[in-house]
Order: sequence, then structure tokens, then C-alpha cells
Amino acid sequence: MKSFEPLKELLDDSSTFYLISVGMDSTYRYINRLYQPVFKPQHGNLLGKHYAVTMHPEDTGLCRHVAGQCFENPEGIFPAVVRKHDGCGGYIATQWDYKAMLDERGEPSGIFCLGYDITTLVQKTNALEQIEHIQSHVIRKPIANLQGLVELFDERGLGPQQKQLLSLIRSCINELDVVVSARGSDS
Repeated sequence: MKSFEPLKELLDDSSTFYLISVGMDSTYRYINRLYQPVFKPQHGNLLGKHYAVTMHPEDTGLCRHVAGQCFENPEGIFPAVVRKHDGCGGYIATQWDYKAMLDERGEPSGIFCLGYDITTLVQKTNALEQIEHIQSHVIRKPIANLQGLVELFDERGLGPQQKQLLSLIRSCINELDVVVSARGSDS
């Protein structure tokens, strides 16, 4: 595929983007210089090896599905998030764009993929989701309980000093509720 060559030249030495191509036999045909060192310690030279050796087994179905989309619409580019072995028993998260490669006759000849590591983004997103959960459940629950208790005490015939104290407590709870609610809407 001629249109793949300029992309290979541009991104062969990229320090940000992975560029790979996979043949119709599902084996690696091209790997840029950034991709190879990440997986070589675990798998050796990847050229000629099945593409799935580098990824989480659960993600192979997604890759087949996206590749199918590429061949159904060869002009399109299709995204996928794929977990890849990190060499330490875990996985890195990677974002890919897949595109079909066609030969001179317009027949499928493989797929090329442009990707990058999104592990840090995924980790930070997960941390923010956890903070949001803590904020919405762990912090808001006691606020709601305090609001309920203030209302219960307010319904009992309290003296003027107790009512003044209750009003101050209610005001503090409401201020805290506004702050927590505002933080929740920011995330």
C-alpha cells in the first residue's frame, strides 16, 4: 500500500506514537521504533508473530471487530482501546486508530494502526471517579444525616438558645453542602 509509506517515514522514529501494520494472516508486518522496545523483552522480535501476543486476551475480540469494520468501510478510521502487556505482569492502556490497507487491486492486504499509551490518563480518570464516589457517598451521607437530625430537633419545642444554636448548625451544614455540591459539579 503506497499511502502507508509516507506515514511510516513520518512516524518510524516517533517518541509518542506507535505505528504497526498487521497482515491478513494476523501477524505483525511492520513495527516502528517506539513499539518494538516495549515488547521485545517479553516476546523477542515481533515481526511475523501473531498480533495477539502483546495484548490482554479479552481485547482480541475487540481487535477482530474493529478490523472487520475497517474492511467493511476501507475509507474509514476506527478507534479501539487495547490493553497491552507491560512486561511486569500487568497491562498498559493504549488508544489506537485502525485503517484497512488495500493492495493495487483494491483487495484487503492488512491493517495499519496508529496508537499511543493512555495509561496515565486512564489511571487519573479512575482516581477522579473514585474521588467523586467518595464525595458523593462518603461525605454527602453524613451531611444528609446531619440535615435530618437538625430538622428532627427543630420539630421539638426548643428554647430560644437551643433554636439559635440549631440555626447556626443548620447554616454550617448548608454551607458545607453547597461546597461539596459545587465540587461535585466541577468533576
